[in-house]
Amino acid sequence: MRVIEHRRMVPLLVTRFLDPLPRVCARLGLLALLAMLCACSPRHLIVQGMADGLAGQGQVVEDDLQLAREAAAFHLKLSESVLRQTPGHLPLAESVAAGFTQYAYAFVAFDAERIEARDAKAAQKLRERAARLYRRAYRHAMAALSHRSPGFAQALASADASKWPRLADDEIGLAYWAAASWGGAISLSKDDPDAVADLPLAIRLATLAWQKAPDHGDGALASLMGSFEAARPGGSRQQAAAYFDRAIALGAGLRAGPFVAKAEGIALPAADRPAFEALLRQALAASAARRDLQNEVMRERAQWLLDSADDLF
Repeated sequence: MRVIEHRRMVPLLVTRFLDPLPRVCARLGLLALLAMLCACSPRHLIVQGMADGLAGQGQVVEDDLQLAREAAAFHLKLSESVLRQTPGHLPLAESVAAGFTQYAYAFVAFDAERIEARDAKAAQKLRERAARLYRRAYRHAMAALSHRSPGFAQALASADASKWPRLADDEIGLAYWAAASWGGAISLSKDDPDAVADLPLAIRLATLAWQKAPDHGDGALASLMGSFEAARPGGSRQQAAAYFDRAIALGAGLRAGPFVAKAEGIALPAADRPAFEALLRQALAASAARRDLQNEVMRERAQWLLDSADDLF
């Protein structure tokens, strides 16, 4: 409860104590209640303040990739600990899910790809770790969605479309990171039939978010939809390209991610090396024009993909 609410309760309690015919047990009970409220209030406010602050940290602009990597583990562990005490704090849940997803993608799965050629065993261990981190992100996002709407996961899995959950405006980010982390885990678990069987549900969740807020994340959701469309069995390459192009437009051409995603999702499977390299160079240009952490991550990936083109084609 907020301090102001406690202050409003105190006069009411005092008035009852001054009643000329109170019962002793009522007095003791009210005193105990007041003591409990006063004792728990500061801690509650402190934890809420920490949750607010940690959630806000996820929005801080940072373009030093190494510094971000060094700070990420402590920040994630602290945020996760606070989230366990404030399970209904949607902004913190979104920040934690985003943090684990981005850490898995930028610092673990990417490392696995870079060392694959010289140490396949170590690369496999890194992929397994990345999959666990993706699943951790997914669990946090889904737990928060289920806290808000009990039975969320069951409704999402229903064969009856009328029972599928409806997302509120402040749940779009959580749904995005739940779907993105889910897709990441599936992509690293292709030998697990149960994991792969969940791909339609991950796509369904992303689609529900898309239907509610197609412009979410300056094109991040559109890019995710493109990646899902390109990856799903029977997916339309033309539709995937349309999603990627919309993502590029929503980011005003200053987000490197959609260029890289289109290169990997459209040009690479089509064995179109000129388009592949052109898109990656556009990603490098975008990252140079706007310096932030996401663009720095994608700049490194774009450059690595360019350097690996001879092996990919």
